Amino acid sequence: MTDKKIDTADRYSIGLSGERFPPTGEDGTEDPFPWPAERIEEYTAYRIDSPIAIDGHLDEPVWQTVPRSPRFSDMISGARGLHDTRAAVLWDRDYLYVGYWIEEPDLQADLTERDSFIFRNNDVEFFLAGRDGYYEFEINALGTIYEVFFVWDAEYEKCDYAREPTLHKSHPQAKPFNGVGLKTHPRGMRTGFWGYDFPGLQWAVQLDGTLNDSSDRDRGWTVELALPWKGMEWLIAPDERSVPPQEGDIWRMDFSRFNQYREAPPAEDSGAWFWSPHGCRDSHIPECYPIIHFTEELLPGSR
Repeated sequence: MTDKKIDTADRYSIGLSGERFPPTGEDGTEDPFPWPAERIEEYTAYRIDSPIAIDGHLDEPVWQTVPRSPRFSDMISGARGLHDTRAAVLWDRDYLYVGYWIEEPDLQADLTERDSFIFRNNDVEFFLAGRDGYYEFEINALGTIYEVFFVWDAEYEKCDYAREPTLHKSHPQAKPFNGVGLKTHPRGMRTGFWGYDFPGLQWAVQLDGTLNDSSDRDRGWTVELALPWKGMEWLIAPDERSVPPQEGDIWRMDFSRFNQYREAPPAEDSGAWFWSPHGCRDSHIPECYPIIHFTEELLPGSR
């Protein structure tokens, strides 16, 4: 295992071998991204040697001992989030596992149709970045999910994404996309494929409280995901990264929650809290995602 921090000059890298997509500027010094590279969070993802049953409880011993993220902070200002939210990552030879612990005093959700705009409820979100594309996942307290796969247009032809029907630009659920708060991303436009479903994805939620009942006080909810490595064909295609990962491999992942309420001023609350802030209201900046270091070392205490 290595605990070496990635050099500041390479902290915007998305590719495994240290490529920077894009360079920070024409002269290599200008920073086009809204959050300082040196403030991007890092994390070590430990391996486990037994599969996890995905039920949303996060009560297995490995989830009790795994290092958790810092408390999520505001996606724009970096100020401390009103309610405690944390995440953690584990992996084995078959799956990438993600867990969320979400403090929420008033559990609310009403969207039940898959691929509804889940961000219109209080939700939890996960983004997984490849070199030339990235995957978005959202879930609410009912367990309703939303998925999209994005590909940078300048790279679309190189890996022949069109071989996958749901990633063909003629697909009725394919749409051009230019970000949300950052409309000047140096890589330009991308296409979002709303017909894409991550192969073999498993997910579950558990509630600690009563849903849609504001007369009492709830404690929160937990989210558990398992993403099979064999389902990542299109994510890893550009750089042919190893799945499962090898010792020292670096991936970029984003972890967040969006709320339909905000803490009252003078608090700096955008209504969105992240493991590592982005500096603007836009989840679609892979260069700002936390830096995840994979190690072959077993999770301490899990043997």
